[in-house]
Amino acid sequence: MAESEVPEIELIIKASTIDGRRKGACIFCQEYFMDLYLLAELKTISLKITTVDMKRPPADFRSNFEAAQPPILIDNGVAVLENDIIERHIMKNIPGGHNLFVPDQEVSKKIENLYSKFKHMLMKRDETSKNNLTNTLTRINEMLASKGTRFLTGDTMCCFDCELMPKLQHIRVAGSFFCDFEIPASLTHLWTYIREMYQLDAFTQSNPADQDIINIYKNQQGVKSVKREELELPSYTTSIPSTLAA
Repeated sequence: MAESEVPEIELIIKASTIDGRRKGACIFCQEYFMDLYLLAELKTISLKITTVDMKRPPADFRSNFEAAQPPILIDNGVAVLENDIIERHIMKNIPGGHNLFVPDQEVSKKIENLYSKFKHMLMKRDETSKNNLTNTLTRINEMLASKGTRFLTGDTMCCFDCELMPKLQHIRVAGSFFCDFEIPASLTHLWTYIREMYQLDAFTQSNPADQDIINIYKNQQGVKSVKREELELPSYTTSIPSTLAA
């Protein structure tokens, strides 16, 4: 396929709620960013990422998309607005996209409740909710151990990896900040998986700053960010337990 024939796909994502010039901490925006980044690496598409500050959206954003919220995918001038429709569009209409969508009921079932368990822990902040989250992470760890693969469904990334890893990062960063929750170092297969993801451009290029992850949950809880946070240099948690560092 000649360079000129490669379609340009634009993904509009939410900007940081602290600094509108940075990418924000929307898990769906990051998921589709990762999906499309993988396709851009394979040169089946050219990818353009546009961040929109939802506190001060440009006038043409509202006239074009009315009340829609990012992520928004633009393919050949056509806007695709809803998450499940974006997913279907990537799978069915974008060159190479079908390769990302690997059917695996076990993986789907193991990861489907992870984020709701995390949100429950943020609300309750008690040992029961922490244990429930740990149990879900343990089941993912056990599945990775039994599969023996680099990623969730094999040795190449698929849509499930792009869905899971942003959630794991939010659990690490916001779980630690709000609840002193840490993913247990004993979950070695899960940590090996996380370490692998930290080395991939699809994750590092799409990953929001720690401050932005923390700030979206502060906003949800009605906690105002202080001016100092706006002046902080962004930091990105990519450490792994010392037992795996070797």
